Amino acid sequence: MSISNGPQLNDEPRISPSAQAPAATRKATGTSRSGLIFAIASYLIWGFLPLFFLALAPAGAFEVVAWRIVFSLVFCALLLAVTRKFKSFFRLMARPRISLTMAVAGVLIYVNWQTYVYSTLSGQVVEASLGYFINPIVTVFLGVFFLRERLRLAQWIAVGASLVAVVVLAVSAGSVPWIALTLAFSFGLYGYIKKRVGNTVDAVAGLTMETLWLLPIAIVQLVIVGMTAGLTIGTISGWHTTLLLAAGVVTAVPLLFFAAASRRLPLIYMGFIQYLGPIIQFFVGVLILHEPMSPERWAGFSLVWLALLILTVDGFVGARRNRRAVLELI
Repeated sequence: MSISNGPQLNDEPRISPSAQAPAATRKATGTSRSGLIFAIASYLIWGFLPLFFLALAPAGAFEVVAWRIVFSLVFCALLLAVTRKFKSFFRLMARPRISLTMAVAGVLIYVNWQTYVYSTLSGQVVEASLGYFINPIVTVFLGVFFLRERLRLAQWIAVGASLVAVVVLAVSAGSVPWIALTLAFSFGLYGYIKKRVGNTVDAVAGLTMETLWLLPIAIVQLVIVGMTAGLTIGTISGWHTTLLLAAGVVTAVPLLFFAAASRRLPLIYMGFIQYLGPIIQFFVGVLILHEPMSPERWAGFSLVWLALLILTVDGFVGARRNRRAVLELI
């Protein structure tokens, strides 16, 4: 198709590709910068989350998680009202496949939350950080199991190193690191379930449906805690009550930041930044809470970090190879 250089029939100025390029570059740079800010903010919040839960003492894990569910639902409902998305939310709820999928996601995130809060309040923040360190490796494993993906040599080495690390940690502790494994597999499965509806359900609608399904469990937990140990909300101090009320915001905000970052950043960047959360959790456990680190435990963590380094380098090399292949096709 030829393009005429003759007179134009309208008076609108034509913008050359060279003039458009800087604008596109500035837009991409701005998007990447905002995405980086959202990603770092989300993982900073997740990294320091143990300190927030410790500030909720003497509330126990079951009460904390129950209020987290209730106030997350309230906060999400307010967001839906402000953004006027209740109609679209109810349309999603009316679709059985999506509704039931989010129910399964709700069960998985409930297991994750309950385990994480328990680990924090029982002085096992370091083991909780281990769960999120091995989560990327578990994700690779789930890809093999559910999606029949074939692993490259480097990925097999990373999986093998992580399995040796779990054995080393189990032998040194005298028990299987069940907290770390529960956190890694529950969150890995949660991510897999969410990806199945990722293009249909946004972050707010997803968390709203999950907490709505979990609301009966939260009510039962609050009743049982109230009849046994007694609820702490409104009985300790105004500051303590405020923190419990803020549990919904603290839960939803980093999730929304993460969703915003995922739309703005390439996947390879998100892969690097995801380690920020467990790194902060690890240092909180070791430096602030003074949890013990035996030589055997250091060895186990070092093997996990080696596996993650192998996995990250392999992902980076694979991304560059794919980009080069795409450029060759253009």
